Amino acid sequence: MSHIKTSLDDISELPFRPCVGIMLLNKRGLVFIGRRLQLSRKGHVLEQYAWQMPQGGIDRGENPLEAAKRELKEETGVLSTKFLAEAPDWYQYDLPQNPGGRSFRGKYRGQIQKWFAFRFEGDDSEINIHEPADGLKAEFSHWRWEDMNHLPELVIPFKRPVYEQVVNTFSHLSALATEE
Repeated sequence: MSHIKTSLDDISELPFRPCVGIMLLNKRGLVFIGRRLQLSRKGHVLEQYAWQMPQGGIDRGENPLEAAKRELKEETGVLSTKFLAEAPDWYQYDLPQNPGGRSFRGKYRGQIQKWFAFRFEGDDSEINIHEPADGLKAEFSHWRWEDMNHLPELVIPFKRPVYEQVVNTFSHLSALATEE
């Protein structure tokens, strides 16, 4: 008998995967976004929606801020940051169900995320998406700096409400990031 949840009733009973999300602002107030390598390969996601900010799971025993710093390093190579803010709330989204309900091997219905904002203190040459830290697989195929207000329209549609909340929560930081 399969442990994979296949009906919507069963899926709604699954927990959310605890994660962090990172808004990295440069000194001009623009935000780092990367084009997801996996989404670019699958072909069923329009290229315009394959962008996102760094994010990832919280390891057992790890606090969310530590997880955010680790994920940022793993996905971008960035270490030169200044902490700006933590979102006051956790934001969540349901994952669209793949055939057979196989998102996260059927263990989670979606993700619940704690978001953090950092100012990037380094030079763009510090960013290395192609050779991630600790020998991990690359998450992004390309990256760029983007205006914060454009982020929701660039992300895959099921994440859009979370990105709208994150932009609303951190909108005041765009000007703050430019302060020395």
